Parts: sequence; structure tokens; C-alpha cells
Amino acid sequence: MFYLVRLFLLLMILFIFASCSEKISYSGKILNEGSFQYKELKNKEEILQILGEPNFIDPIEKKYYYFSERKQIKNFFDQKITDRSMVVFIFNEDETVKLVSVYDLNDKKDIKFVEETTPNELIKRGLIEKIFGGVTNAVPNTTQ
Repeated sequence: MFYLVRLFLLLMILFIFASCSEKISYSGKILNEGSFQYKELKNKEEILQILGEPNFIDPIEKKYYYFSERKQIKNFFDQKITDRSMVVFIFNEDETVKLVSVYDLNDKKDIKFVEETTPNELIKRGLIEKIFGGVTNAVPNTTQ
């Protein structure tokens, strides 16, 4: 019995130490903004050779999106995004680069969210109307 208690205590101590270790996870392409100049790329072939296939291709405007994120994880409750960047390439008709836009973690503050909501008519009706909502004698007038 004493052996099981010691084993349980040892497992708990190992679990506590394992949860304190720091992990770094990456998602998307690993893009290094400081060491690479995206504006030097001239055409679509050059971009595909150097950066590889994009994370997303806009089906309407044919823009190329490259996304990268670095997350620091200490435990389930302490996760912090340390680096996030997105590079967008816009092309001309002859597949040369027209514009390069680079966004980072600080650009997320510029986004304005719409607070409008769709009205819900069920909330405005009473309890009896909710229960017997479609039961009425009135017939809708379709001849207008």
C-alpha cells in the first residue's frame, strides 16, 4: 500500500513539472520579416519558388495570402501569441507583382467589428403566441 502512495505522489510531481514547461508552436508558413524583403519579388513564379504555395488564394481577385503565427504555450490557461504576420501579394494581368501588403500582430487593432444584430421576432411575442404561433383564423391575402 505504501508503494502505491509513493508511486502516485511521484506521478503527481512529474505531472506538475511537465505542465510548467514552455512550448513554442508554429502555424502557417514560417516567415521571417526582418531577414527577407518581400517587395523585391517580381512575378508569381519567383514567389512560388521562394515562398512555396500560398496558404490561401483568393478565387475572385487571385491574391496570394501567406500566413505565419508563433504561439508560446506554458499551460492550458497561459497561451500567448508572440508573432503573427500575413503577407498579401496582388498581381497585374501579366502575373507581375502589383502590390505587396505586410500585416503583423499590431494591425489587428485597426479592425472595427460591427455590433449590429438581427432582430428576433420570437422574443417579442408572448408565451401563448410562442406555443400556438401558427394557429390563427386569418388567411394571408395573396391577391394584391
